Amino acid sequence: MQQTIKFPSGEVSYVFQSSFDELWKTYDKEHTIIITNEQIAKLYSNLFKGLKILVIPPAESSKALDTIGSLAKQLLEMEATRKTLLIGVGGGVITDIVGFLASVYMRGVSFGFVPTTLLGMVDAAIGGKNGVNLGMNKNILGTITQPRFILYDTGFLDTLPDDEWSNGFAEIIKYACIFDADMFAELNKRNISYYKDENDEALGKLVEKCVDWKNKTVIADEKETGVRKLLNFGHTAAHAIENLYELPHGKAVGIGMVIACMVSTQTAGLDKRVAEQLTTLLTQYHLPVHLKIDARKAMEILKMDKKRKNDMIDYIVLEKIGKAAIQTLPFDVVENALIAYESHN
Repeated sequence: MQQTIKFPSGEVSYVFQSSFDELWKTYDKEHTIIITNEQIAKLYSNLFKGLKILVIPPAESSKALDTIGSLAKQLLEMEATRKTLLIGVGGGVITDIVGFLASVYMRGVSFGFVPTTLLGMVDAAIGGKNGVNLGMNKNILGTITQPRFILYDTGFLDTLPDDEWSNGFAEIIKYACIFDADMFAELNKRNISYYKDENDEALGKLVEKCVDWKNKTVIADEKETGVRKLLNFGHTAAHAIENLYELPHGKAVGIGMVIACMVSTQTAGLDKRVAEQLTTLLTQYHLPVHLKIDARKAMEILKMDKKRKNDMIDYIVLEKIGKAAIQTLPFDVVENALIAYESHN
């Protein structure tokens, strides 16, 4: 199934229930370069036979300017031009890197994504955000440039480790919290095994629903000046914790949502019972809710967040399941929540 979504900056083709090999019915192998990580290259070497391919280490540390420079140099050596199509095959690290690289190489070349992780499918590959880290600061350098296409081949999920399934469900739970109370209720009835092992159709529908929620939000606010900020629920604290403790993104987002609920009970009137329900759901999907943190160190990183406004920060709070809001809060409100979280762990 294919659908084309029109964003302010251009069109993206979403190809669901497809396979990697279908790409070559539309795109010319000779003018395409695959960029992936070492694990994917090894696991799916048969898919890449006869293709031009660049490979990087499968780590968050790859999201750096050094990587962009190295890849750009290799593209030049391969005589890549403005007519070259770059295809990122991998998770969020790959899609961030390829999107950023394609946006700046020769001032912009076409690119597409084949996400191979659940997190990539429901979040990282969608929306046009592409970025790299600068030291401990997440995605400080980046662009908002839409890919030409995103192809969904769920066969890649067959080799996805259990931890990566949990990471993906952190973002799915996020969508349920901020947009969709019915999805939240449905997730409560299920578990990872249901979607992973028992019901491929249910997983496919869940992925498409998440894609739909994110696309609706991005269409309304591609440059993130308003409603798109809601997608940062749980991410403000998560980005600081993720880099400080080298946590996988989804696990950090789970903890970030717990902290966001602590803020929400104070500033948005969130019922504490709802916060408890979310904590239970995160645990149900094998996401950590407890972590020993240094609140002061986390706050030092958080103060460099892109959403900072002098001594204030745009923070996403939850009013109830299915309804989130943007509040511009003093830093000390967030810091107090981090300190309270630290004292309970």
